[in-house]
Amino acid sequence: MPTAILTGPPVPGSSLEGDLRSLGFDVRTAAGAAEAETLLAGVPGEDRVALVDTRFVGHVHALRLGLTDPRFPLSAIPGAVTAQRSGRQALTRAMARENSASAQGAGNGTLVEGLPDRVTAALDTDVHRPELGSLVAAVPADPQARNEARQAVAVVDEEAVRLRSAVKARDGFFTTFCVSPYSRHLARWCARRGLTPNQVTTASLLTALIAAGCAATGTRAGYVAAGVLLLASFVLDCADGQLARYSLQYSTLGAWLDATFDRAKEYAFYAGLALGAARDGDDVWALALGAIILQSCRHVIDFSFAEGRAGSAGGPAAALSGRLDRVGWTVWVRRMIVLPIGERWALIAVLTAVTTPRVTFWVLLAGCAFAAAYTTAGRVLRSVRRPATDGDGAARAARALADLADGGPLSALAHRFRARGGVAAAALGAVLVTGSALVWGAGWQTVLAALAYVICSAAAVGRPLTGRLDWLVPPLFRAAEYGTVLVLAADAEVNGALPAAYGLVSAVAYHHYDTVYRIRGDAGAPPRALVRAIGGHEGRTLAVAVLAAVLTASGFTVALTALAVAVALVVLAESIRFWVAAHQGGAPAVHDEGEPA
Repeated sequence: MPTAILTGPPVPGSSLEGDLRSLGFDVRTAAGAAEAETLLAGVPGEDRVALVDTRFVGHVHALRLGLTDPRFPLSAIPGAVTAQRSGRQALTRAMARENSASAQGAGNGTLVEGLPDRVTAALDTDVHRPELGSLVAAVPADPQARNEARQAVAVVDEEAVRLRSAVKARDGFFTTFCVSPYSRHLARWCARRGLTPNQVTTASLLTALIAAGCAATGTRAGYVAAGVLLLASFVLDCADGQLARYSLQYSTLGAWLDATFDRAKEYAFYAGLALGAARDGDDVWALALGAIILQSCRHVIDFSFAEGRAGSAGGPAAALSGRLDRVGWTVWVRRMIVLPIGERWALIAVLTAVTTPRVTFWVLLAGCAFAAAYTTAGRVLRSVRRPATDGDGAARAARALADLADGGPLSALAHRFRARGGVAAAALGAVLVTGSALVWGAGWQTVLAALAYVICSAAAVGRPLTGRLDWLVPPLFRAAEYGTVLVLAADAEVNGALPAAYGLVSAVAYHHYDTVYRIRGDAGAPPRALVRAIGGHEGRTLAVAVLAAVLTASGFTVALTALAVAVALVVLAESIRFWVAAHQGGAPAVHDEGEPA
């Protein structure tokens, strides 16, 4: 149980102790600085502890923001400081230093006054200071100032501020104007009934799976129900993040569930549409697979650019974007045309309800292709017109891009060629293998092209990925691997080949998303043993090319299915093990805002 240590003389009429108890703290009072240090030492090391000045006046939500956010080891607001387990040693050292420095002061009884702020100033590490906005958090020095602070508290609608701050700061047009105005009230309703963000996330997943089942019926009523349920799932998807922000219920496990369930919902719904179309005699599995390939490549472009250009200075393109941001309507237009998840799901839901799966997929592919071209072109321009990252930023970017590249044992062996190709080698390899699959299909020409792809892949990562355009290397690898699987499965022209390819790409894409979430959570990349076990991108591409060449079409379908199941079992088992262990081990809570809703 978290403990709050009140320091300073009692203040008549103060509600501070009750406010702290309402936030779940066990409240103790220190008569002097020495006693405060003793009480601090007596709190179990795994528990959160806070030092709070008895003179504090402010909103309960200001205390909540300052003292209960699980994402930060140390956090402080005026008159209060808190530490989680990972920040306890720093807080203890600061307390000891402050008491030692003040040992020759006016005495223990007076030194306790203002102790939390003095300890905060003595901390030798970073301290999170939440943005309070219009919320009040003050330590009045006299009765008049105290009265003024109380009046300032009274004029601010704390609940309105809390509800407003539950909405993500940067969202898409559809979410901002069509979902958040009521989903935040749903989040508050859930908070007041003790529901957790993970429960709402799970409800969103189940709703989307039911929607996929409705789409799979292939009936107009089923399509209409699927569209409505998909929108309902998205409302719940918004509400889980808003609930986390409203109640500060952030967790490592929750961030992972939120991110992975988004992918599971989208992929399941595409599969449902493909099954529904098949019931009507229309085979759209290639379009469904193309949709997840395009969306996955868009995302890895986002991730790679963010990692590869982190810390770089702005350029002309960035300056133009900044000028456009000052023209309000352009912000919304630019957010809409990149087709974020809110606009994308609204588009899918409406088209599912009123058209056919084939139309839905073609419109989705056209929209995502335009969005990908728009964002990628802008990022390329930004990259070529400004200096590359250097110093520590360059080393971090190179490590992240190497992890995102997902090179396996064949790529490591090919390093002996000592080639240093960067993005040019990656592009050449991608063109060779996918082009060969398109021209020759399942043949030895494609196998040779896949071998050349292995060599090009090794050359691409033969040096640290610190070039201006090296952030394009992971997306090129994704496009080559996924595209080759799609083309060879389509070339088989037997029932089941494309669904099997869909399963394989979904499993591999999950692995790549999981890599991103680990990097964003500062947890490092997946273990090399896992990457070796599933072959790396170049190993899987070569394996698929060889299987297509040596097996019959039906045998190739069985092999793809077996490969999809094996990859899915291995990556899911390792991913679940890692994230559950991180959660149980008390890893710092992560709240990744992720793709704009």
